[in-house]
Amino acid sequence: MRLLLATHNEHKRRELARLLVGHEVEMLPPEVTLPPEEGETFAENALGKARAAAQATGRASIADDSGIEAAALGGAPGVRSARYAGEDATDEENLARLLREAPAGSALECVCALVYVDLPAGVERVFEASCKGRLAADPRGVGGFGYDPAFLPDDMDWSPPTLSPSTPGPPTPGPPTDEGQSTLTMAELTDQQKDAISHRGRAARALLAWLNEG
Repeated sequence: MRLLLATHNEHKRRELARLLVGHEVEMLPPEVTLPPEEGETFAENALGKARAAAQATGRASIADDSGIEAAALGGAPGVRSARYAGEDATDEENLARLLREAPAGSALECVCALVYVDLPAGVERVFEASCKGRLAADPRGVGGFGYDPAFLPDDMDWSPPTLSPSTPGPPTPGPPTDEGQSTLTMAELTDQQKDAISHRGRAARALLAWLNEG
């Protein structure tokens, strides 16, 4: 199935295309404007984007809204994760503000709401998932995007990639902490490892299972 992703963010398109195996994920045409993310929940924002994309194109559309919630900040930045350091802030600026305001080692939770909207069929579905972790003292790694370089996931339920002895690759997961948590940030994981535990990976697998049922 061809799915229109209501985003102009190529990072998100690539990640969801990798996750939604067997379906073609296309990015929203640049001339289509998405509504401002003014909802109080991730699901509200995702539905607003998917409905706008479906209305503008007449196609079945998907959208996600995701962000990070810091326990030390009362759940902030939450739905304002993409604009935490200002309306036009970069990923680096948003991450720098989080590192200034939340203590290293404090609890974090990444949340994703992924929605499917088909207006002619009158179908709307919402799939939500999360991934818990801790804040690293400093950003590390070159993979992923957003807050990945400072997010240390609690969940270590991944399978490390198989590499030949002569094949260079990313670091293998380091020794776990006393609590059995990862010592690698999300940005230091392979795509395979990240997809297995990330909030977006979990939401995408739920959407994929539903799509394949039909």
